[in-house]
Amino acid sequence: GFDNNYQEFKKLGINEIYCISVNDSFVMNAWCEYQNVKNIKMIPDGNAQFTEKMGMLVNKGDKGFGKRSWRYAMIVNDCIIEKLFEEEGKADNLENDPYEASSPENLLKFLKNN
Repeated sequence: GFDNNYQEFKKLGINEIYCISVNDSFVMNAWCEYQNVKNIKMIPDGNAQFTEKMGMLVNKGDKGFGKRSWRYAMIVNDCIIEKLFEEEGKADNLENDPYEASSPENLLKFLKNN
């Protein structure tokens, strides 16, 4: 959704869109190629250092994934977080995987109203 709406984000003043994941660069690059992503810059967080410092590290060991990032999105301006969109219910080994607050549609809605 972020890739498909890239031009809309640009029109609303977003310069770049990044996707960070607790994975290595090989996984990130393969996923990007598989999804045919053209406009999003991928950032691997292989050791989860950034994710941990953001307070978004969760355990998904019940699924065999180990430590992963909780889903969130943010609008950052000159290294300052202007708005954080965090999915509700952050917890280790959560059965469901919410995707509403951090969706591209939700961010576009916010940007259009601010």
